[in-house]
Amino acid sequence: MPEPVASRAFTQAEAAVDFLIEIFNRNTKFLRHAFRDAVNGNWPSSKVRAFYPQITLECDSHGRTDSRLSYGFVAGPGHYSTTITRPDLFREYLIEQLEQLLRNHEQPVVIGESTIPIPLHFAFYDGANVEGALPSSADRPLRDVFDVPDLAVMDDAIANGIYEAGDGPQPLAPFTAPRIDYSLHRLQHYTATAPKHFQHFVLFTNYQFYIDGFAQKAKELLADPNSGYKAFVEPGNVITRAGESQPSEGVALDRLPQMPAYHLVREDNTGITMVNIGVGPSNAKTITDHVAVLRPHAWLMLGHCAGLRNSQQLGDYVLAHGYVREDKVLDADLPTWVPIPPLAEVQVALEQAVAETTGYKGYELKSVMRTGTVASIDNRNWELRDHREPVQRFSQSRAIALDMESATIAANGFRFRVPYGTLLCVSDKPLHGELKLPGMATDFYRRQVAQHLEIGIKTMQILRQMPSERLHSRKLRSFAETAFQ
Repeated sequence: MPEPVASRAFTQAEAAVDFLIEIFNRNTKFLRHAFRDAVNGNWPSSKVRAFYPQITLECDSHGRTDSRLSYGFVAGPGHYSTTITRPDLFREYLIEQLEQLLRNHEQPVVIGESTIPIPLHFAFYDGANVEGALPSSADRPLRDVFDVPDLAVMDDAIANGIYEAGDGPQPLAPFTAPRIDYSLHRLQHYTATAPKHFQHFVLFTNYQFYIDGFAQKAKELLADPNSGYKAFVEPGNVITRAGESQPSEGVALDRLPQMPAYHLVREDNTGITMVNIGVGPSNAKTITDHVAVLRPHAWLMLGHCAGLRNSQQLGDYVLAHGYVREDKVLDADLPTWVPIPPLAEVQVALEQAVAETTGYKGYELKSVMRTGTVASIDNRNWELRDHREPVQRFSQSRAIALDMESATIAANGFRFRVPYGTLLCVSDKPLHGELKLPGMATDFYRRQVAQHLEIGIKTMQILRQMPSERLHSRKLRSFAETAFQ
Protein backbone atom coordinates (compact mmCIF):
# COMPACT_ATOMS: atom_id res chain seq x y z
CA MET A 1 0.00 0.00 0.00
CA PRO A 2 1.09 3.59 -0.46
CA GLU A 3 1.91 5.53 2.70
CA PRO A 4 -1.27 6.41 4.64
CA VAL A 5 -2.59 9.93 4.16
CA ALA A 6 -3.40 11.91 7.29
CA SER A 7 -6.98 13.17 7.30
CA ARG A 8 -7.51 16.92 7.17
CA ALA A 9 -10.44 19.16 8.12
CA PHE A 10 -11.64 21.81 5.67
CA THR A 11 -13.97 24.78 5.84
CA GLN A 12 -13.48 25.69 2.16
CA ALA A 13 -15.09 23.46 -0.46
CA GLU A 14 -12.55 24.02 -3.24
CA ALA A 15 -9.61 23.15 -0.99
CA ALA A 16 -11.41 20.02 0.18
CA VAL A 17 -12.04 18.84 -3.38
CA ASP A 18 -8.42 19.57 -4.35
CA PHE A 19 -7.31 17.25 -1.54
CA LEU A 20 -9.76 14.56 -2.74
CA ILE A 21 -8.20 14.79 -6.20
CA GLU A 22 -4.70 14.57 -4.73
CA ILE A 23 -5.51 11.39 -2.78
CA PHE A 24 -7.37 9.73 -5.63
CA ASN A 25 -4.71 10.50 -8.24
CA ARG A 26 -1.93 9.23 -5.99
CA ASN A 27 -3.69 5.98 -5.10
CA THR A 28 -4.84 5.10 -8.63
CA LYS A 29 -1.36 5.89 -9.96
CA PHE A 30 0.08 3.50 -7.38
CA LEU A 31 -2.20 0.71 -8.64
CA ARG A 32 -1.45 1.38 -12.30
CA HIS A 33 2.30 1.29 -11.68
CA ALA A 34 2.04 -1.98 -9.73
CA PHE A 35 -0.01 -3.50 -12.54
CA ARG A 36 2.49 -2.33 -15.15
CA ASP A 37 5.21 -4.16 -13.21
CA ALA A 38 3.07 -7.31 -13.18
CA VAL A 39 2.51 -7.07 -16.94
CA ASN A 40 6.29 -6.86 -17.35
CA GLY A 41 6.72 -10.04 -15.32
CA ASN A 42 7.60 -8.43 -11.99
CA TRP A 43 4.68 -9.70 -9.90
CA PRO A 44 4.44 -8.12 -6.45
CA SER A 45 5.33 -10.45 -3.62
CA SER A 46 2.26 -9.46 -1.58
CA LYS A 47 -1.23 -8.04 -2.01
CA VAL A 48 -1.36 -4.61 -3.67
CA ARG A 49 -4.04 -2.27 -2.34
CA ALA A 50 -5.00 1.41 -2.32
CA PHE A 51 -8.16 3.05 -0.99
CA TYR A 52 -10.81 5.48 -2.18
CA PRO A 53 -10.78 8.92 -0.58
CA GLN A 54 -13.77 9.81 1.56
CA ILE A 55 -15.66 12.77 3.00
CA THR A 56 -16.89 12.68 6.59
CA LEU A 57 -18.98 15.09 8.62
CA GLU A 58 -19.76 15.18 12.32
CA CYS A 59 -23.01 17.00 13.01
CA ASP A 60 -24.21 17.85 16.52
CA SER A 61 -27.37 19.84 15.76
CA HIS A 62 -30.75 19.48 14.05
CA GLY A 63 -30.55 23.06 12.80
CA ARG A 64 -29.44 24.33 9.42
CA THR A 65 -28.97 27.80 7.94
CA ASP A 66 -31.15 27.51 4.81
CA SER A 67 -34.37 25.51 5.08
CA ARG A 68 -35.52 26.31 1.53
CA LEU A 69 -33.23 23.81 -0.17
CA SER A 70 -34.15 20.18 -0.72
CA TYR A 71 -30.51 19.08 -0.41
CA GLY A 72 -27.26 20.27 1.16
CA PHE A 73 -28.00 19.20 4.74
CA VAL A 74 -28.00 16.04 6.85
CA ALA A 75 -31.08 14.68 8.63
CA GLY A 76 -29.82 15.35 12.16
CA PRO A 77 -26.94 14.87 14.60
CA GLY A 78 -24.62 12.00 13.77
CA HIS A 79 -21.65 10.74 11.82
CA TYR A 80 -21.91 10.90 8.01
CA SER A 81 -19.57 9.66 5.30
CA THR A 82 -19.24 8.82 1.61
CA THR A 83 -16.50 7.41 -0.56
CA ILE A 84 -15.45 9.41 -3.61
CA THR A 85 -14.21 8.46 -7.07
CA ARG A 86 -13.08 10.56 -10.01
CA PRO A 87 -13.14 13.87 -8.08
CA ASP A 88 -11.62 15.47 -11.17
CA LEU A 89 -14.72 14.53 -13.21
CA PHE A 90 -17.12 15.57 -10.42
CA ARG A 91 -15.19 18.63 -9.27
CA GLU A 92 -17.92 21.26 -9.79
CA TYR A 93 -20.61 18.95 -8.43
CA LEU A 94 -18.60 18.19 -5.29
CA ILE A 95 -17.78 21.84 -4.70
CA GLU A 96 -21.47 22.77 -4.89
CA GLN A 97 -22.53 19.97 -2.52
CA LEU A 98 -19.80 20.75 0.01
CA GLU A 99 -20.50 24.48 -0.10
CA GLN A 100 -24.11 23.80 0.85
CA LEU A 101 -23.08 21.41 3.59
CA LEU A 102 -20.53 23.83 5.08
CA ARG A 103 -22.96 26.73 4.91
CA ASN A 104 -25.90 24.86 6.41
CA HIS A 105 -24.12 23.20 9.33
CA GLU A 106 -21.10 25.44 9.97
CA GLN A 107 -18.99 22.35 10.66
CA PRO A 108 -15.80 21.38 8.81
CA VAL A 109 -15.72 18.36 6.52
CA VAL A 110 -12.89 15.88 6.96
CA ILE A 111 -11.10 14.49 3.91
CA GLY A 112 -9.04 11.33 4.16
CA GLU A 113 -8.73 7.73 3.04
CA SER A 114 -11.56 5.25 3.41
CA THR A 115 -11.33 1.54 4.15
CA ILE A 116 -12.86 0.64 0.76
CA PRO A 117 -10.17 -0.56 -1.69
CA ILE A 118 -10.08 0.69 -5.27
CA PRO A 119 -10.53 -2.24 -7.69
CA LEU A 120 -7.70 -2.40 -10.19
CA HIS A 121 -10.09 -2.16 -13.15
CA PHE A 122 -11.41 1.18 -11.89
CA ALA A 123 -7.92 2.67 -11.69
CA PHE A 124 -8.01 2.73 -15.52
CA TYR A 125 -10.54 5.39 -16.50
CA ASP A 126 -10.87 4.34 -20.13
CA GLY A 127 -12.07 0.85 -19.28
CA ALA A 128 -8.82 -0.93 -20.14
CA ASN A 129 -8.98 -4.73 -20.33
CA VAL A 130 -6.58 -5.54 -17.53
CA GLU A 131 -6.93 -9.31 -17.96
CA GLY A 132 -6.15 -8.94 -21.65
CA ALA A 133 -2.97 -7.01 -20.86
CA LEU A 134 -1.49 -9.86 -18.83
CA PRO A 135 0.77 -12.33 -20.65
CA SER A 136 -0.79 -15.73 -21.22
CA SER A 137 2.10 -17.28 -19.27
CA ALA A 138 1.04 -15.55 -16.04
CA ASP A 139 0.39 -18.31 -13.51
CA ARG A 140 -1.18 -16.18 -10.74
CA PRO A 141 -4.85 -15.19 -10.68
CA LEU A 142 -5.26 -11.43 -10.82
CA ARG A 143 -7.40 -11.33 -7.69
CA ASP A 144 -4.61 -12.94 -5.66
CA VAL A 145 -2.65 -9.71 -5.98
CA PHE A 146 -5.09 -6.90 -6.82
CA ASP A 147 -8.57 -5.99 -5.62
CA VAL A 148 -11.27 -6.60 -8.23
CA PRO A 149 -14.84 -5.19 -8.43
CA ASP A 150 -17.05 -6.42 -5.59
CA LEU A 151 -20.82 -6.35 -6.12
CA ALA A 152 -21.34 -6.38 -2.35
CA VAL A 153 -20.32 -2.71 -2.12
CA MET A 154 -21.95 -1.32 -5.27
CA ASP A 155 -25.68 -1.86 -4.94
CA ASP A 156 -28.48 0.75 -4.97
CA ALA A 157 -29.62 0.34 -1.37
CA ILE A 158 -29.07 4.02 -0.57
CA ALA A 159 -30.96 5.31 -3.61
CA ASN A 160 -33.73 2.75 -3.04
CA GLY A 161 -34.16 3.96 0.54
CA ILE A 162 -33.48 0.55 2.11
CA TYR A 163 -29.88 1.10 3.32
CA GLU A 164 -29.27 0.27 6.98
CA ALA A 165 -26.12 1.77 8.42
CA GLY A 166 -26.28 -0.04 11.77
CA ASP A 167 -23.47 1.27 13.96
CA GLY A 168 -21.63 2.70 10.95
CA PRO A 169 -21.81 6.18 9.44
CA GLN A 170 -24.90 7.41 7.65
CA PRO A 171 -24.46 8.03 3.89
CA LEU A 172 -23.75 11.52 2.59
CA ALA A 173 -24.36 10.71 -1.08
CA PRO A 174 -26.82 8.48 -3.00
CA PHE A 175 -24.05 6.39 -4.59
CA THR A 176 -20.82 4.88 -3.27
CA ALA A 177 -17.55 5.26 -5.17
CA PRO A 178 -17.51 1.62 -6.45
CA ARG A 179 -21.11 1.99 -7.67
CA ILE A 180 -20.20 5.17 -9.56
CA ASP A 181 -17.09 3.58 -11.05
CA TYR A 182 -19.13 0.63 -12.27
CA SER A 183 -21.53 2.96 -14.08
CA LEU A 184 -18.76 5.12 -15.55
CA HIS A 185 -17.28 2.05 -17.17
CA ARG A 186 -20.69 0.80 -18.33
CA LEU A 187 -21.43 4.18 -19.93
CA GLN A 188 -18.22 3.96 -21.91
CA HIS A 189 -19.16 0.44 -23.00
CA TYR A 190 -22.78 1.08 -23.99
CA THR A 191 -22.44 4.55 -25.54
CA ALA A 192 -18.85 4.53 -26.87
CA THR A 193 -18.25 7.98 -25.40
CA ALA A 194 -16.33 8.95 -22.27
CA PRO A 195 -18.41 9.97 -19.23
CA LYS A 196 -16.73 13.39 -19.19
CA HIS A 197 -18.63 14.31 -22.37
CA PHE A 198 -22.10 13.77 -20.88
CA GLN A 199 -24.06 16.97 -20.38
CA HIS A 200 -26.45 17.94 -17.57
CA PHE A 201 -29.53 17.75 -19.84
CA VAL A 202 -30.21 14.37 -21.43
CA LEU A 203 -32.63 13.36 -24.20
CA PHE A 204 -33.48 9.69 -24.70
CA THR A 205 -34.96 8.42 -27.95
CA ASN A 206 -35.69 5.05 -29.52
CA TYR A 207 -35.06 5.94 -33.17
CA GLN A 208 -31.82 6.61 -35.02
CA PHE A 209 -33.36 9.24 -37.29
CA TYR A 210 -33.83 11.45 -34.21
CA ILE A 211 -30.09 11.12 -33.70
CA ASP A 212 -29.47 12.05 -37.33
CA GLY A 213 -31.57 15.17 -36.83
CA PHE A 214 -29.74 15.99 -33.60
CA ALA A 215 -26.36 15.73 -35.38
CA GLN A 216 -27.55 18.08 -38.11
CA LYS A 217 -28.91 20.54 -35.55
CA ALA A 218 -25.62 20.37 -33.65
CA LYS A 219 -23.68 21.42 -36.74
CA GLU A 220 -26.00 24.39 -37.22
CA LEU A 221 -25.61 25.47 -33.59
CA LEU A 222 -21.83 25.12 -33.67
CA ALA A 223 -21.77 27.40 -36.71
CA ASP A 224 -23.61 30.06 -34.71
CA PRO A 225 -21.09 31.98 -32.56
CA ASN A 226 -23.90 33.14 -30.26
CA SER A 227 -25.29 29.67 -29.48
CA GLY A 228 -22.98 29.01 -26.54
CA TYR A 229 -22.13 25.51 -27.75
CA LYS A 230 -18.45 24.71 -28.12
CA ALA A 231 -18.24 21.12 -29.43
CA PHE A 232 -20.12 18.08 -30.69
CA VAL A 233 -19.00 14.62 -29.56
CA GLU A 234 -19.97 11.41 -31.37
CA PRO A 235 -19.30 7.71 -30.59
CA GLY A 236 -15.61 6.96 -30.58
CA ASN A 237 -15.10 10.29 -28.75
CA VAL A 238 -15.03 11.99 -32.16
CA ILE A 239 -14.98 15.71 -31.39
CA THR A 240 -15.89 18.54 -33.75
CA ARG A 241 -15.29 21.93 -32.16
CA ALA A 242 -17.00 25.21 -32.93
CA GLY A 243 -15.49 26.75 -36.04
CA GLU A 244 -14.25 23.42 -37.41
CA SER A 245 -15.68 21.74 -40.50
CA GLN A 246 -14.22 18.33 -39.64
CA PRO A 247 -13.55 16.41 -36.42
CA SER A 248 -10.20 17.18 -34.84
CA GLU A 249 -10.09 14.37 -32.28
CA GLY A 250 -11.17 10.75 -31.90
CA VAL A 251 -11.65 7.86 -34.30
CA ALA A 252 -14.98 7.10 -36.00
CA LEU A 253 -16.31 3.63 -35.22
CA ASP A 254 -16.89 0.95 -37.84
CA ARG A 255 -19.87 -0.28 -35.83
CA LEU A 256 -22.14 1.67 -33.48
CA PRO A 257 -22.44 0.53 -29.85
CA GLN A 258 -25.64 -0.75 -28.29
CA MET A 259 -26.82 2.70 -27.17
CA PRO A 260 -24.80 5.39 -28.97
CA ALA A 261 -24.60 8.81 -27.30
CA TYR A 262 -24.08 12.23 -28.87
CA HIS A 263 -23.14 15.33 -26.90
CA LEU A 264 -23.73 18.99 -27.76
CA VAL A 265 -21.28 20.55 -25.33
CA ARG A 266 -21.41 23.83 -23.43
CA GLU A 267 -19.21 25.22 -20.70
CA ASP A 268 -19.73 23.52 -17.33
CA ASN A 269 -21.47 20.62 -19.12
CA THR A 270 -24.74 22.55 -19.40
CA GLY A 271 -25.32 21.35 -22.98
CA ILE A 272 -27.47 18.49 -24.25
CA THR A 273 -26.71 14.78 -24.55
CA MET A 274 -28.89 12.54 -26.73
CA VAL A 275 -28.86 8.75 -26.47
CA ASN A 276 -30.50 6.24 -28.80
CA ILE A 277 -31.61 3.64 -26.27
CA GLY A 278 -33.20 1.33 -28.81
CA VAL A 279 -36.42 -0.51 -28.04
CA GLY A 280 -37.65 -1.84 -24.72
CA PRO A 281 -37.73 -1.18 -20.99
CA SER A 282 -34.60 -3.21 -20.29
CA ASN A 283 -32.46 -0.79 -22.30
CA ALA A 284 -34.27 2.15 -20.73
CA LYS A 285 -33.44 0.93 -17.23
CA THR A 286 -29.88 0.00 -18.12
CA ILE A 287 -28.90 3.41 -19.48
CA THR A 288 -30.66 5.45 -16.79
CA ASP A 289 -29.11 3.28 -14.05
CA HIS A 290 -25.75 4.50 -15.28
CA VAL A 291 -26.47 8.08 -16.39
CA ALA A 292 -27.93 8.72 -12.92
CA VAL A 293 -24.51 8.67 -11.24
CA LEU A 294 -23.56 11.77 -13.26
CA ARG A 295 -26.34 13.65 -11.42
CA PRO A 296 -27.94 15.31 -14.49
CA HIS A 297 -30.31 18.23 -14.01
CA ALA A 298 -33.07 16.65 -16.14
CA TRP A 299 -33.77 13.87 -18.59
CA LEU A 300 -36.58 13.55 -21.12
CA MET A 301 -37.99 10.79 -23.27
CA LEU A 302 -38.66 11.78 -26.89
CA GLY A 303 -40.13 8.85 -28.72
CA HIS A 304 -43.04 7.42 -30.65
CA CYS A 305 -46.12 5.81 -29.22
CA ALA A 306 -49.35 4.11 -30.16
CA GLY A 307 -52.30 6.46 -29.84
CA LEU A 308 -55.16 4.78 -28.01
CA ARG A 309 -57.93 7.30 -28.71
CA ASN A 310 -59.88 7.61 -31.93
CA SER A 311 -59.68 11.42 -31.66
CA GLN A 312 -55.90 11.37 -32.02
CA GLN A 313 -54.14 11.87 -35.34
CA LEU A 314 -50.79 10.56 -36.52
CA GLY A 315 -48.26 13.22 -35.57
CA ASP A 316 -50.10 14.42 -32.45
CA TYR A 317 -48.04 14.91 -29.30
CA VAL A 318 -48.64 13.25 -25.93
CA LEU A 319 -47.39 14.97 -22.79
CA ALA A 320 -47.33 12.35 -20.05
CA HIS A 321 -48.63 13.33 -16.64
CA GLY A 322 -48.95 9.79 -15.31
CA TYR A 323 -47.78 6.27 -16.12
CA VAL A 324 -49.15 2.73 -16.09
CA ARG A 325 -46.08 0.69 -15.25
CA GLU A 326 -46.28 -2.71 -16.90
CA ASP A 327 -42.62 -2.68 -17.94
CA LYS A 328 -41.71 -4.98 -14.99
CA VAL A 329 -37.97 -4.14 -14.95
CA LEU A 330 -38.15 -1.89 -11.88
CA ASP A 331 -40.68 -3.80 -9.79
CA ALA A 332 -38.01 -5.03 -7.35
CA ASP A 333 -36.48 -1.57 -6.88
CA LEU A 334 -39.56 0.64 -6.99
CA PRO A 335 -42.90 -1.04 -6.23
CA THR A 336 -45.65 -0.36 -8.74
CA TRP A 337 -47.86 1.12 -6.01
CA VAL A 338 -45.46 4.11 -5.83
CA PRO A 339 -46.96 6.98 -7.88
CA ILE A 340 -44.68 8.67 -10.41
CA PRO A 341 -45.94 12.27 -10.28
CA PRO A 342 -45.63 14.89 -13.02
CA LEU A 343 -43.03 17.55 -12.21
CA ALA A 344 -44.47 21.02 -12.68
CA GLU A 345 -41.23 22.65 -13.82
CA VAL A 346 -40.66 20.05 -16.54
CA GLN A 347 -44.32 19.90 -17.62
CA VAL A 348 -44.53 23.68 -18.02
CA ALA A 349 -41.25 23.77 -19.97
CA LEU A 350 -42.46 21.03 -22.33
CA GLU A 351 -45.80 22.71 -22.96
CA GLN A 352 -44.09 26.06 -23.54
CA ALA A 353 -41.68 24.46 -26.02
CA VAL A 354 -44.56 22.82 -27.92
CA ALA A 355 -46.41 26.14 -28.09
CA GLU A 356 -43.37 28.10 -29.29
CA THR A 357 -42.43 25.49 -31.89
CA THR A 358 -45.89 24.79 -33.33
CA GLY A 359 -47.28 28.32 -33.02
CA TYR A 360 -50.38 27.10 -31.17
CA LYS A 361 -51.35 28.70 -27.88
CA GLY A 362 -53.89 28.15 -25.13
CA TYR A 363 -56.90 26.08 -26.14
CA GLU A 364 -55.56 25.76 -29.71
CA LEU A 365 -52.68 23.69 -28.36
CA LYS A 366 -55.12 20.84 -27.71
CA SER A 367 -55.43 20.35 -31.46
CA VAL A 368 -51.88 18.95 -31.60
CA MET A 369 -51.10 17.85 -28.02
CA ARG A 370 -52.93 15.92 -25.34
CA THR A 371 -51.87 15.58 -21.72
CA GLY A 372 -52.65 12.23 -20.15
CA THR A 373 -51.52 8.85 -18.91
CA VAL A 374 -48.96 6.78 -20.84
CA ALA A 375 -48.85 3.01 -20.45
CA SER A 376 -45.47 1.29 -20.85
CA ILE A 377 -45.36 -2.46 -21.42
CA ASP A 378 -42.69 -5.10 -22.03
CA ASN A 379 -44.44 -6.89 -24.91
CA ARG A 380 -43.94 -5.19 -28.27
CA ASN A 381 -46.48 -7.45 -29.94
CA TRP A 382 -49.29 -6.82 -27.49
CA GLU A 383 -51.60 -6.28 -30.48
CA LEU A 384 -51.52 -10.02 -31.18
CA ARG A 385 -53.17 -10.88 -27.86
CA ASP A 386 -56.92 -10.98 -27.25
CA HIS A 387 -57.69 -7.27 -27.25
CA ARG A 388 -60.34 -7.40 -24.57
CA GLU A 389 -58.01 -7.84 -21.61
CA PRO A 390 -55.32 -5.17 -22.35
CA VAL A 391 -57.83 -2.70 -23.79
CA GLN A 392 -59.93 -2.92 -20.64
CA ARG A 393 -56.92 -2.15 -18.45
CA PHE A 394 -55.81 0.74 -20.63
CA SER A 395 -59.32 2.16 -20.60
CA GLN A 396 -59.63 1.89 -16.82
CA SER A 397 -56.30 3.70 -16.40
CA ARG A 398 -57.44 6.47 -18.78
CA ALA A 399 -54.28 5.84 -20.85
CA ILE A 400 -54.09 7.79 -24.09
CA ALA A 401 -50.83 6.32 -25.40
CA LEU A 402 -48.76 3.17 -25.23
CA ASP A 403 -44.99 2.66 -25.51
CA MET A 404 -42.21 0.53 -24.02
CA GLU A 405 -39.77 2.98 -22.41
CA SER A 406 -41.37 6.12 -20.97
CA ALA A 407 -42.56 4.75 -17.62
CA THR A 408 -39.17 3.16 -17.03
CA ILE A 409 -37.29 6.38 -17.65
CA ALA A 410 -39.69 8.39 -15.50
CA ALA A 411 -39.65 5.81 -12.69
CA ASN A 412 -35.86 5.67 -12.65
CA GLY A 413 -35.80 9.47 -12.60
CA PHE A 414 -38.07 9.35 -9.56
CA ARG A 415 -35.93 6.62 -7.95
CA PHE A 416 -32.65 8.44 -8.52
CA ARG A 417 -33.98 11.98 -7.85
CA VAL A 418 -33.39 13.13 -11.43
CA PRO A 419 -36.11 15.46 -12.83
CA TYR A 420 -37.88 13.67 -15.69
CA GLY A 421 -40.46 14.20 -18.39
CA THR A 422 -42.00 12.57 -21.47
CA LEU A 423 -43.18 13.95 -24.80
CA LEU A 424 -44.24 11.31 -27.30
CA CYS A 425 -45.46 11.51 -30.88
CA VAL A 426 -48.29 9.31 -32.13
CA SER A 427 -46.92 7.11 -34.92
CA ASP A 428 -49.69 4.51 -35.14
CA LYS A 429 -53.21 3.75 -33.89
CA PRO A 430 -53.43 -0.05 -33.76
CA LEU A 431 -56.88 -0.10 -32.17
CA HIS A 432 -58.21 1.90 -35.11
CA GLY A 433 -56.64 0.10 -38.05
CA GLU A 434 -53.55 2.28 -38.42
CA LEU A 435 -50.65 -0.08 -37.75
CA LYS A 436 -47.00 0.90 -37.73
CA LEU A 437 -45.95 -0.32 -41.17
CA PRO A 438 -43.10 1.10 -43.30
CA GLY A 439 -45.18 2.42 -46.16
CA MET A 440 -47.71 4.08 -43.87
CA ALA A 441 -45.14 5.81 -41.72
CA THR A 442 -42.68 7.34 -44.16
CA ASP A 443 -44.39 10.68 -44.71
CA PHE A 444 -45.22 11.02 -41.05
CA TYR A 445 -41.65 10.42 -39.97
CA ARG A 446 -40.26 12.92 -42.43
CA ARG A 447 -42.70 15.60 -41.34
CA GLN A 448 -42.63 15.21 -37.58
CA VAL A 449 -39.11 14.23 -36.52
CA ALA A 450 -37.57 17.68 -37.03
CA GLN A 451 -40.33 19.44 -35.10
CA HIS A 452 -40.38 16.91 -32.26
CA LEU A 453 -36.61 17.20 -31.87
CA GLU A 454 -36.79 20.98 -31.94
CA ILE A 455 -39.30 20.84 -29.08
CA GLY A 456 -36.98 18.62 -27.05
CA ILE A 457 -33.99 20.91 -27.53
CA LYS A 458 -36.06 24.00 -26.73
CA THR A 459 -37.36 22.34 -23.56
CA MET A 460 -33.81 21.74 -22.37
CA GLN A 461 -32.91 25.35 -23.11
CA ILE A 462 -35.85 26.49 -20.98
CA LEU A 463 -34.87 24.18 -18.13
CA ARG A 464 -31.28 25.37 -18.33
CA GLN A 465 -32.43 28.88 -17.43
CA MET A 466 -33.88 27.62 -14.14
CA PRO A 467 -31.71 27.58 -11.00
CA SER A 468 -30.65 24.00 -10.25
CA GLU A 469 -32.13 24.21 -6.75
CA ARG A 470 -35.54 24.85 -8.33
CA LEU A 471 -35.30 21.80 -10.60
CA HIS A 472 -33.98 19.55 -7.82
CA SER A 473 -37.00 20.21 -5.65
CA ARG A 474 -38.50 18.50 -2.59
CA LYS A 475 -40.89 16.50 -4.79
CA LEU A 476 -38.21 13.89 -5.40
CA ARG A 477 -36.92 13.71 -1.81
CA SER A 478 -38.11 11.25 0.83
CA PHE A 479 -38.17 11.36 4.66
CA ALA A 480 -34.45 10.90 5.34
CA GLU A 481 -32.32 11.85 2.34
CA THR A 482 -28.61 12.09 1.69
CA ALA A 483 -27.11 15.57 1.85
CA PHE A 484 -25.83 15.34 -1.73
CA GLN A 485 -28.53 15.74 -4.39
